[in-house]
Amino acid sequence: MERPLEEKVAIVTGAAQGIGRAIAETLAQRGANVVVADLQLEKAEAVAEEITSATGQRAAAVRVDVADSASARGMVDHAIAEFGRVDILVNNAGITRDNLIVRMTEDDWDLVLNINLKGAFNCARAVIRSMMKQRYGRVINITSVSGLAGQAGQTNYSSSKAGLIGFTKALAKEVGSRNVTVNAVAPGFIETVLTADLPQELKDAAIKMTPAARFGKPEDVAHAVAFLASDEAAFITGVVLSVDGGLVMSG
Repeated sequence: MERPLEEKVAIVTGAAQGIGRAIAETLAQRGANVVVADLQLEKAEAVAEEITSATGQRAAAVRVDVADSASARGMVDHAIAEFGRVDILVNNAGITRDNLIVRMTEDDWDLVLNINLKGAFNCARAVIRSMMKQRYGRVINITSVSGLAGQAGQTNYSSSKAGLIGFTKALAKEVGSRNVTVNAVAPGFIETVLTADLPQELKDAAIKMTPAARFGKPEDVAHAVAFLASDEAAFITGVVLSVDGGLVMSG
């Protein structure tokens, strides 16, 4: 496999499992050294060890609570101390607390917005000065088809992911002249632990709505992220790349 990210340094949040893990593994396969950042440190450490064993790349695990600005800053400081720089930030950490708005609590609203949207702000703010100073950086935010089209029962999640799209476009305009690109990837239905627990009738309905007639795999999202992180995407910024099998079509 080509190694277009040779010696680049990437931070991936929410990387202990699912899509985040696939992203961290794929970036390492393409030559990047990786910071596996997650609230679950033991799982993150296991992923980092497996990445090093499988790819030969350096990988470090860091515990981070992205909703806490000091924790996000500490994650970036750790990465720079360990590897000397940060070239790629993937804001993947996210949660759901689904409910109809008449039953949704204020706490569930705040928690989802704080992790999914404020978390991306905290991590990007912590790393962006160093990227601008070195005149190189890639920020990739993992949004969702729910942020593009909305989803009943997800006013909190859809709002956080739609906000992340606006954040992506605004930050892209702020830092573009310093050779820092900011893009987003919007996954559709992806095979993860979360979707595995969905009732079969919901899975069938989701597949019926998807022109590709299947769920995606975490690697499908990871490959899109790897492309946006590479120099091949150097003239792409402020873009939302849907990885959803055609579920939400726009443009």
